[in-house]
Amino acid sequence: MKIIVGLGNPGDKYAYTYHNVGWLTVDVLADRLGIKLSSKECASLTGVKSIGGEKTVLAKPLTFMNLSGDAVKQLLGRYGASPSELIVVYDDIDIAKGTYRFRERGSAGTHNGMRDIIAKIGTEDFRRVRVGTGPVPENIPLISYVLMTIPDAERRTVADGVKAAALRLETLIGE
Repeated sequence: MKIIVGLGNPGDKYAYTYHNVGWLTVDVLADRLGIKLSSKECASLTGVKSIGGEKTVLAKPLTFMNLSGDAVKQLLGRYGASPSELIVVYDDIDIAKGTYRFRERGSAGTHNGMRDIIAKIGTEDFRRVRVGTGPVPENIPLISYVLMTIPDAERRTVADGVKAAALRLETLIGE
């Protein structure tokens, strides 16, 4: 079992913001794997497929970012999965645009969505893929930056990071 959760915020106004690269990554992965994200369950938009004999769940929480833990906890319960079967994909301002980092575990850092997940499921022991959205320009407050629409001049670079992260996730699913 693998549950891959891409973090983001619901609504058209957030669709192409830095804070939604987790959602964008899951969309790319779903396209690559032929998974339709068409079910609504556990406060998430989900799609399920057996890959290599193993159930794979892709999910995009429909809660706002800071309440992502509610959806993740529900997903783990619904599918009888442990945190070791969870992979969370999210934006990281400390990583350069166009890149990603994979970690087996770790703290939430400054990411409120991750803080909520860790608080709700009670552990930091789950895998994560952090997609680079930084650095934050000095003249823009952090909250304004992560919620701004990705400028046209940076969309290609951010898309490269999203695609690379989706490819890494595809490899993780195959392991």
